[in-house]
Amino acid sequence: MNVGTAHSEVNPNTQVMNSRGIWLAYVLGIGLLHVILLSIPFASIPVVWTLTNLIHNMCMYLLLHTVKGTPFETPDQGKARLLTHWEQMDYGVQFTASRKFLTITPIILYFLTSFYTKYDRIHFIINTVSLLTVLIPKLPQLHGVRLFGINKY
Repeated sequence: MNVGTAHSEVNPNTQVMNSRGIWLAYVLGIGLLHVILLSIPFASIPVVWTLTNLIHNMCMYLLLHTVKGTPFETPDQGKARLLTHWEQMDYGVQFTASRKFLTITPIILYFLTSFYTKYDRIHFIINTVSLLTVLIPKLPQLHGVRLFGINKY
């Protein structure tokens, strides 16, 4: 237990997605992003859906799969320093409820985006590449793997 902290977790990054109300806040954040993008007067509905999907997936990739370490002082001897937030979640246990939620959310957003863009070829290709960019790093086979040495340190 950490002395002087309000939680008993060694690394609070491991349990943040299991907090009360975080899933609702996450979905509402996506909805708020979509409403803000809809308020742009010259943007069409398909463009807004594609932008919503791209911005969501870009933020998800950067925050979950690129940023390493923890903003908290942890007594784990620097183990969390080399792990991304995705790898720290639920102490690295695969297929937990929060990991399933963060995996299914971009898929649902992709289906909605594909439907509202009427399966236009350009939007479909852009959204598919964006979805794969977010889903592939979540695979259990890539846990702790750094392709081509990118983000190794």
